[in-house]
Amino acid sequence: MKTIGVLTSGGDAPGMNAAIRAVVRSANYHGIEVYGIKRGFRGLLEKNYEVLDSRSVSDILQKGGTFLKTARCPEFNTPEGVIKARDIINDLGLDALVVIGGDGSIRGGAELAKQGIKVIALPGSIDNDMGYTDYTIGFDTAITTVMHAVSNLRDTSSSHGRVFVVQVMGRECGDIALHAGIICGAEEVIVPEVPFDLKELSANMKRSMARGKDHYIILLAEGAADPFEFTEELKELSGLNTRLNIIGYLQRGGSPSSFDRMLATRMGVYAIDLLMEGVENVAVGIKGNDIVHEELYKAVEVRDSLDRDLYEIAKILAV
Repeated sequence: MKTIGVLTSGGDAPGMNAAIRAVVRSANYHGIEVYGIKRGFRGLLEKNYEVLDSRSVSDILQKGGTFLKTARCPEFNTPEGVIKARDIINDLGLDALVVIGGDGSIRGGAELAKQGIKVIALPGSIDNDMGYTDYTIGFDTAITTVMHAVSNLRDTSSSHGRVFVVQVMGRECGDIALHAGIICGAEEVIVPEVPFDLKELSANMKRSMARGKDHYIILLAEGAADPFEFTEELKELSGLNTRLNIIGYLQRGGSPSSFDRMLATRMGVYAIDLLMEGVENVAVGIKGNDIVHEELYKAVEVRDSLDRDLYEIAKILAV
């Protein structure tokens, strides 16, 4: 193992820089040269890279986003694109590729592995939507961002006696809404995995406000319902002053939390340890407090499932 590549792909997530830093410094410690590939798989196809050393990754631990940049790449999603990427990796003399990204990025890594490329994948995604790992890099920072935003909204909600529907990210996975809902003390959490009844929700709102509650916060995962239709129907059914707030891409940015910095660092070092041991074509994850790995092909097939115990906790605490 003499030379490896590292790239970030798909949506950015806080902690990606910490993971890059850990990969580079750990690799250099073992005498491995690292090529930082810019703008993900698109940069790979364009041979856009630079050699990284310890100084290259100084002062990035605390920064959000990814200093290697990221981009979508339709060309890579074709059989011809994957073969072209394989040939470029071989031409560059890379012994392995570390891919940091979400589900689509890890699937891209799996396609390269089928072409004989040694791949180690790290889960970088705020959605926490990969079932083989308890947490993904960036998730903790995202729910912390939501927590601060909802705290501010609660002040306005209380002052005016309003209901706030707060849409958060999560097209297929409701983890951001669920976890943020609990730590924010939201009155309702609406996720794609659980059906909801607008009439029942409206009745709950009216009962709570009639008991003297001066605020009502609903966390809505983006994949659960159209936010504008949801808010308007709820307003008509309840007759209450109901407003929509979409947090959007604010959830992706910001300095990573201490948890995400530690998680990304442990995963990055572990990725190099695996390569040194001759392990390849796996995705790194965390179970409990242990950093683990799963076969790449299995990792992309394990879908995340909503933690029903946490969902029940959210309902109990919202009473």
